Amino acid sequence: MWNGIDRRKFPRAKYKCLISIKRRQAPKVISTYTENIGAGGICVLIKDDLGLFQGVDLEIFLEDEASAVKCGGTIVWVVKKAESRSRGGTVYDTGVEFIDIRPDDQERITDIVEKLIKKD
Repeated sequence: MWNGIDRRKFPRAKYKCLISIKRRQAPKVISTYTENIGAGGICVLIKDDLGLFQGVDLEIFLEDEASAVKCGGTIVWVVKKAESRSRGGTVYDTGVEFIDIRPDDQERITDIVEKLIKKD
């Protein structure tokens, strides 16, 4: 994971859940897992560089048994990384800031993050 300066407004916790990402105006949907999550956004490793400041549509399947979180996002950082030798290729560590997220969905994420932080 990238060890740059952490300027986030919201704390993040390591949390793996299924997520679908679709760049606006593009047909391709990328399904992957989150690396970490916070009330303000997520980090994912993906095989495509979606580009900085691109708008995306997100569907996040939290493990709290409720319906998926559907919201918009903006890609705020991308770090190119080499995959392990056994897998080969390149992946992109990608940070997405939530936009247009419903307050109750943001609260669900906050609750999950707080519980995970307390565990550590």
